[in-house]
Amino acid sequence: MAKPKPLTKLRNIGIMAHIDAGKTTATERILYYSGKVHRIGEVDEGSATMDWMEQEKQRGITITSAAISCLWKDHQINIIDTPGHVDFTAEVERSLRVLDGAIAVFCAVGGVEPQSETVWLQADKYHIPRLAFVNKMDRLGADFYNAVQMMRDRLNANPVLMELPVGSGSDFSAIIDLLTMKMIVHDDESLGAKWDELEIPENMIEQAREYRHYLLEAVAEYDDQVLEKYLNGQDISIDEINTCVRRGTLNNEIVPVFCGAAAKNKGIQQLIDGIVNYLPCPEDVPSIEGKNPYTDKIEERHSSREEPFAALAFKVQTDTYVGKLTFIRVYSGRLDVGSTALNVRENKKERFQRILQMDSNKRHDVQQITAGDIAAIVGLRSTKTGDTLSDPKHPVLLEELIFPMPVISVAIEPKSKADEERLVNALNALVDEDPTFQFKIDQDTGQMIISGMGELHLEILTDRLTKEFKANANIGQPQVAYRETMTQRIRSDFTFERQIGGSDHFAHIVIDFEPLEENKIFEFNNELPPHAIPQEFIKPVEKGIKESMSSGSIAGYPVLGIRAALVDASFDESNSSELAFKIAGSMALQDALRRGEPVLMEPMMKLEVVTPDEYFGTILSDLSARRAKIEGHGKRHENTVIDSHVPLAEMFGYATSLRNMSQGRALFTMQFSHYEVVSSDIFHKLLEKMGIAV
Repeated sequence: MAKPKPLTKLRNIGIMAHIDAGKTTATERILYYSGKVHRIGEVDEGSATMDWMEQEKQRGITITSAAISCLWKDHQINIIDTPGHVDFTAEVERSLRVLDGAIAVFCAVGGVEPQSETVWLQADKYHIPRLAFVNKMDRLGADFYNAVQMMRDRLNANPVLMELPVGSGSDFSAIIDLLTMKMIVHDDESLGAKWDELEIPENMIEQAREYRHYLLEAVAEYDDQVLEKYLNGQDISIDEINTCVRRGTLNNEIVPVFCGAAAKNKGIQQLIDGIVNYLPCPEDVPSIEGKNPYTDKIEERHSSREEPFAALAFKVQTDTYVGKLTFIRVYSGRLDVGSTALNVRENKKERFQRILQMDSNKRHDVQQITAGDIAAIVGLRSTKTGDTLSDPKHPVLLEELIFPMPVISVAIEPKSKADEERLVNALNALVDEDPTFQFKIDQDTGQMIISGMGELHLEILTDRLTKEFKANANIGQPQVAYRETMTQRIRSDFTFERQIGGSDHFAHIVIDFEPLEENKIFEFNNELPPHAIPQEFIKPVEKGIKESMSSGSIAGYPVLGIRAALVDASFDESNSSELAFKIAGSMALQDALRRGEPVLMEPMMKLEVVTPDEYFGTILSDLSARRAKIEGHGKRHENTVIDSHVPLAEMFGYATSLRNMSQGRALFTMQFSHYEVVSSDIFHKLLEKMGIAV
């Protein structure tokens, strides 16, 4: 068996960005220069290594987060290339949860775009150290310094420039390395694999000295000796600067910034050096915490191969050849092929039949995984996204992943009776893969309803049903996924007393229900005095409420924004059961919803429109007609940017409308923001449309 690489020589990184910033192109160059592939894959040609799905090749976008490993200067770099489109934000979320560091790719023309902001905030949530790569310096309108300023203004980041570009647009020709104070000129004939280090041109030497001064000023405080040298005007070595930059990056206090043009093979090798020099190895990451399921005490797991095994399942994927693949990140310990681990949530043991290291859609078997590894496991039956796998003798439950709720739904039906079973199996497989995709059968109509994060999300998934799973189906028109909530505080005093299957069941509970603050889904508090009822009856009450939240009292939409406090309860020693308390919890919520002045809530989308000035007035008027709340507008180069929040219900077909209004020159990006109570006039119109008596 090959000896595992020291943890200090391992990097688990993600590449994240707004759609079309060039992150997949940058990844392809990293693979090429590290010797992983011998031909550069191109997104536009459909030959990118990381975009292996048929839909990715057709559309030129990344849909799933692909994993691959490469070697650079004796370091193993595990890379996850994440999607940039907002409909696939769950892919980014679950990837960031298990990564140690990230590269944020920005377009030199667009700078910090809406999805750049979203993924940056996701990385902030998990305290992930980052590098920034300002890409597309060869594009018309490229402005490196504007992109850096936007990082300060929109991301509240502290960018520290490691390089300066020489020229921009068609004049972009080289990069100035502020560490070596040399100009790097890449050789086009070798596809950028070779480069020359030349003296900095006279017309840029002062600017380079100024920015090197800023670099030293920003990082000197991370080492007392370096700070003393800096204050005394002494020379500081490259190794000393690198040490300081690394410390600042790992503390999440600075973001080293690189630049280049991935499509023109410029600036990538220096970026890979940055990954090795500045981003964390597994040992640099704080110990992960989890709860012991038996004692409820918080326990730590250090990134060590000697600790008990603990891993998080962050992705499930259906594979044509091996069936279900479960991707895991190992935080501590080691595990061999054939061994078992405990799925802590399910309290079931899982056997690791095969362990695979993934290279995009290719794979090879390994015999053991250890702390720091990212791998795919074959044969896990019960494990879902967000589950913890741990040593059965030392169980620990890591913090699970939380995903946004779907905002758009369509009805789907099999084209023939023969397609029905295949369609249901395919939908269940997709639900396992994608936590933001949901599938249910409407209790009233018997229709199959699928829900997702946007029109593109559902379009891709329905395309996969046909092409990948061979399940033929008819698809309905997209519908908004409304939600329901209550607006008044209600006390529900509920007794469940019934005979089920020949046995008497009794439960009595008193629950205070009240609205939660905006965009929280559910909160449950047990406020009973100790020993009021047996402990095993409390969890079923919470479970019953949660299950009952799948259908509200107005139109059967899922419920959100509810806090439930169990304040009183009684039981019968002979007839009480977990089932009785679960049903009581469910019925208590339905009682509270009916009496708590329920309202409908609609998904609000964050919308950014970039338009030439001459169409500004027309677009603004159109947005007002769509009930948009204009947050502001400003200039970006020659164009005007309009920021707003707008109901999703008003945005179907907006791409066509905007194209017509602007002769195809305006662009927009839209992503889910929050749920908001529907105004009374819209509420009544919706009820009429649904055929519900007001």
